Amino acid sequence: MCSSKGNSLSTNPAIYNRAHHAFAVFTACATLVVITAGALVTSNDAGLSVPDWPTSFGYLVKVPQFVGGVRYEWSHRMVAGTLVSLTLAIAVWTLLVERRRWLRWLAIGAFCTVIAQAILGGLTVLLFQPPWISTAHATVAQTFFCIAVSIALFTGKKWVEEVPRVEFDSRRPSLITLTLLSILVLYLQLILGGMFRHHGMSWWPHVLNAVTVSFVLAWTAVRAISVYSNIEAVRRPAIIMLSLLITQLCLGFTAFLTRVAWGRDTAQPELPMVVSTVAHVAVGALLLATTVVLAIQVWRHVPVAFAERVPQAQRNASPA
Repeated sequence: MCSSKGNSLSTNPAIYNRAHHAFAVFTACATLVVITAGALVTSNDAGLSVPDWPTSFGYLVKVPQFVGGVRYEWSHRMVAGTLVSLTLAIAVWTLLVERRRWLRWLAIGAFCTVIAQAILGGLTVLLFQPPWISTAHATVAQTFFCIAVSIALFTGKKWVEEVPRVEFDSRRPSLITLTLLSILVLYLQLILGGMFRHHGMSWWPHVLNAVTVSFVLAWTAVRAISVYSNIEAVRRPAIIMLSLLITQLCLGFTAFLTRVAWGRDTAQPELPMVVSTVAHVAVGALLLATTVVLAIQVWRHVPVAFAERVPQAQRNASPA
């Protein structure tokens, strides 16, 4: 075990601010609410129930009659607008109180991301839901969720005040490589799922990639739990990631049955279809965010043992 003074994210000029951290956690939770509301819009085929943007039936704040899918689309816009305000607040607050420059930039990046998300949502309506824009809208939403969760992590008391326990990783592939690969295959799954949900491609690429996702995430979680169980910051998100993976697979199978196998010819989405797909999207967002947290904690606590490989290479190159 050694210190991590060379780790820029572990350098600690910060002072824990309880109120700032609590607001960051609240913003992250609000983001999950917005993602769930967006899934309700898509699952109920309500995406164009409000035909104009940024106004709603010509008004900015007037509550319309909740007829058909209007209740889902208008409610989604309202909670999304609230999230923009929350993100602006956390960005300004971070700029005022945070000493870590990289975290200030991350807060600015969060605000830029939520603005991009709002613009993509507007384009989805104005261009009549082209699959690639709708998929980008969903992808950026979950990316913002990961950023919000990361800010909540970085402002937490454990991150700010505790000295991290560090163990070098000499295995190949390294655990950090596995976590980054996990994030990559999850993003691919998110894109494939978005294209399928928005009628841009068939269901089978999404299902096939789910096999890859399951293998990579299970490999990553088992490695983290079995080798680094003594590091709580690594063990805990690994266990949560594995639990969410199992839950997500069950929800994905249920969504496939209700949407593809049984509900292919349904005129309007039925309750089992809506519940299974909305839960699938929400748990998918939690799974991606948890994997990002795991990658951050592995980067902090389990760095790759480059320093151990260099002397070995030098010994191999030296004359006998």
